[in-house]
Amino acid sequence: MRKTLALLSLLLFTSAAWAEPLRITALGDSLVQGYGLPQGQGLVPQLERWLNNNGAEVSLQNAGVSGDTTAGGAERAEWTLSDNPDGLIVLLGGNDMLRGLAPQEAYANLERILQTAQAKGIEVLLIGMKAPRNYGPEYKQDFDAIYPQLAEEYGAVLHPDAFAGIAAAAGNDPAAAQDFMQDDGIHPNAKGVALNAAAIGPAALQLVAAIDR
Repeated sequence: MRKTLALLSLLLFTSAAWAEPLRITALGDSLVQGYGLPQGQGLVPQLERWLNNNGAEVSLQNAGVSGDTTAGGAERAEWTLSDNPDGLIVLLGGNDMLRGLAPQEAYANLERILQTAQAKGIEVLLIGMKAPRNYGPEYKQDFDAIYPQLAEEYGAVLHPDAFAGIAAAAGNDPAAAQDFMQDDGIHPNAKGVALNAAAIGPAALQLVAAIDR
C-alpha cells in the first residue's frame, strides 16, 4: 500500500512539473515595459495571452526599462538571466536609433546579450527595429541589417520588425498608423500593441518550439 501511495505521489509530482508553464523573460525598453498603457495592456501581458490562447503554456516576465538602450540591456543581461529562464525575448534598439547612435555599437551590444544567453543555454527571440528613411539610406541599411545578421550568427529566432502589426494594418501609411499610437507618436496604444503582439506571436511560438526540443 505504501509503495502504491509513493508511486502515485511521484506521478502527481511529475505531472505537476510537466504542467509548469515555460518561463520566458522579455528584455527591452519602454516598448516592453508598457510605457503609457493601462495595466495588462502592455506587450508582455498581451503577448502572453496570445501565446496561451494559441496553445503555448507560457509565463512572460517583464524586464523592460523605459529609455533603455542596447548598452543598458547588455549591462543588465547577466543579472536579468540569473534566474535561468527557459527563453529570452530581446527588443532593444529603438532608443539607439532615436539618438542616432552608430549601428555598429548597437550590433556589439546586442551581440553581448545573445552571447550571455548562449552561454547559459537559453533560446532567444530577437525582435528587430526598422530605421526611418529620414536617417539616410546608409544608416537605415546598416541599422536594419543588425537583427537578421545577429539572428543568423547566433541561431536566434527572428521577428524583423517590432511594429509589423501596425504597419500591416495601416498599409504603411503614417497617418493611418496614428490610430494605433499614443499621442507622442512613438509608443503604440493598447490597440497597436495588440496588433504588434499578434504579429510577433508566430515567432514567439517558434521560440517555444525551440525550447521544447
